[in-house]
Amino acid sequence: MRIAVTYDNGDIFQHFGHTSFFKLYDAEEGRITGEEVVAAPENGHGALAGFLKANCVDVLICGGIGGGAQNALAQAGIRLYGGANGSADEAVKAFLGGSLSFDPDVMCSHHSHSAGHSCGSHSCGGSCH
Repeated sequence: MRIAVTYDNGDIFQHFGHTSFFKLYDAEEGRITGEEVVAAPENGHGALAGFLKANCVDVLICGGIGGGAQNALAQAGIRLYGGANGSADEAVKAFLGGSLSFDPDVMCSHHSHSAGHSCGSHSCGGSCH
């Protein structure tokens, strides 16, 4: 499983669409097996979802996120855990342990979005697995 976290100096960055970095974690059997920080593309929400899908991400942990980005992630088959905060490393450990604190109804309020959100199910094709 590959987990991405919006990343800023060790913490979860609080706006998905403006993140400059993601920290990617590889996990197997409930433990982290690898991690790396990667620069995010600067082309907007859809590009970020495509970037995550191209990097075979299964799960995204982030702070605030708008409806358009949520839809792009759902279409990419990436499960969303928004509304999280604090240490990125601790959030991933909590996620793997089943105790991550997040907001399933997180929504950035500075955009106009349509209601509703579906995380979808993941099936990464090709060379991801």
